[in-house]
Amino acid sequence: MGLIIEIVGFVFTFLWIVVLADVIVSWVLDPLHPVRSFLDSIVQPMLAPIRRLIPSINGIDLSPLLLLIVLNIAQRLIVGLLVSAI
Repeated sequence: MGLIIEIVGFVFTFLWIVVLADVIVSWVLDPLHPVRSFLDSIVQPMLAPIRRLIPSINGIDLSPLLLLIVLNIAQRLIVGLLVSAI
């Protein structure tokens, strides 16, 4: 069971890093850059539902921040359930 918890933690940490990298890369790279396209292909499907619910405020997109919060809560819930199942 410990291995499963480690894998879940790794997946959520990977997603956190990818979301943060996507935010940073979106500030500096051209939208057609291969790195940005790769990161967008991972992050945009998760951001799309959030963007439909919460529009940008004065041109500031808060959906990545909300996604990071949701990922954190999901990780805590899943790991908590796995730990309690032991």
